[in-house]
Amino acid sequence: MGSPANINPRIVEGLYCEALVLSDEVRQAFALSGRMEAVAGEEDAASIALSCEALRTTTRMMHSVAWLLNHRAFFNGELSEFQLHRYGKLAEFPDSDPARLALLDDETRDLIAATVRFHARLKRIDASWRERDPEAPSAVAALRERLARSARG
Repeated sequence: MGSPANINPRIVEGLYCEALVLSDEVRQAFALSGRMEAVAGEEDAASIALSCEALRTTTRMMHSVAWLLNHRAFFNGELSEFQLHRYGKLAEFPDSDPARLALLDDETRDLIAATVRFHARLKRIDASWRERDPEAPSAVAALRERLARSARG
């Protein structure tokens, strides 16, 4: 089994623990049970901003955790490198609207920024892993080579 460049089980486990803590903070910050009622009286725009950012932030963290779970599965031998490469992609997320962010309290904005930074770190790790040596044969070329070798001898 190969190993993705610049990533190993220890790094994945550390990032996974960090993602779980951050996800729990997000869940607490955006628990809509009492938060929406508190904002609703102030202004509809603030309520909409909170809802939009709650959805965007929780989705960002769900994708981050899923990416890490795929890598954990790879290192545990449950996914091949091909499967990881195909299905372990991180989604792109549009930037938050600065006007909406301005309607949120500082603590919530800081938490949103932390999730953006965390996701960006994962994107950099993923991009470095996906970069391949242009001289290296593709998976199809490598398979053809193996078939040709087995047919010769």
